[in-house]
Amino acid sequence: TERIQSQQTKIEEMALKVPGYAGYKQKEQRREADRLLRHYVARRYEEQLGRIQTVQHGMSSQGRLTTLLALDRAVVKLQLLIDRIKTASYGYSGLFDALKVDEDTLDALYDFDRMMLSGMDEISAILDRLEDAARSGADLEQETTELVTRADGLNNTFSRRQDVILGQ
Repeated sequence: TERIQSQQTKIEEMALKVPGYAGYKQKEQRREADRLLRHYVARRYEEQLGRIQTVQHGMSSQGRLTTLLALDRAVVKLQLLIDRIKTASYGYSGLFDALKVDEDTLDALYDFDRMMLSGMDEISAILDRLEDAARSGADLEQETTELVTRADGLNNTFSRRQDVILGQ
């Protein structure tokens, strides 16, 4: 938000002096910061998705079809998460909506979306172990199960994002 505010033009700075506009503009900047963060988080998850697909390719060439099916479940769950992150609500409320989204709520949304990065680190750690096991020819069942479970858990966590907007 601070970075976005520091890049304002002179005209935007003058407009902030109009009564009522400054609060509106600050909310818009918070929404923009959250949108940028969510797209960053989604890109990081997409990187992990690429890693899974690389392991899948290796498993395919080795004829390890059971592992491929499990990895495919992880890909579907991770792709769903990425799509949900990219298309999540910006925290808008209409003029006559019963529920108003204030600055504190927008800040809480930003914090929630930033917290989703820790899940990406967990996925990355599982993939490190998965890649090591794949290179050594070991059984990948534990890592693939853990990957599917964690991707499912991240989707469940992201489902609670709406609770932040509702103040629950």
